[in-house]
Amino acid sequence: MWRRRKCSKKTLPFRFSLFSAHMETQNAIITSVAIENERGLSAWLHLDYGDSGQGFGGYMLLGGARNYCGYFIARCLDIGGVDEWSKLRGKSIRVRIENGLIKAIGHIVKDDWFTPSIDLEKC
Repeated sequence: MWRRRKCSKKTLPFRFSLFSAHMETQNAIITSVAIENERGLSAWLHLDYGDSGQGFGGYMLLGGARNYCGYFIARCLDIGGVDEWSKLRGKSIRVRIENGLIKAIGHIVKDDWFTPSIDLEKC
């Protein structure tokens, strides 16, 4: 059985103060998920806000000495509250947006946030 690699617990929980004052939080539904290898391995969550949509992901998950792939996928599963990538579709999550870009995704009920720009550097 595959085990998820845990990063430092110091990275969680995140406090809102880590984010800009111009950050907004919205609820979203995951409409589809994708793992692609067009320009390097990356994963995407396609989100629906009700009146618009947006993609979260695109981070290069393999490269150099670090392998972020497992951690990125495991955190997306945690946020969606599921144990399989294919089960993410239809799940509700929270999204923190800054200047039109998704900076973090969060569990719909728990205070659990995944901020790749911060989390992946601490792995």
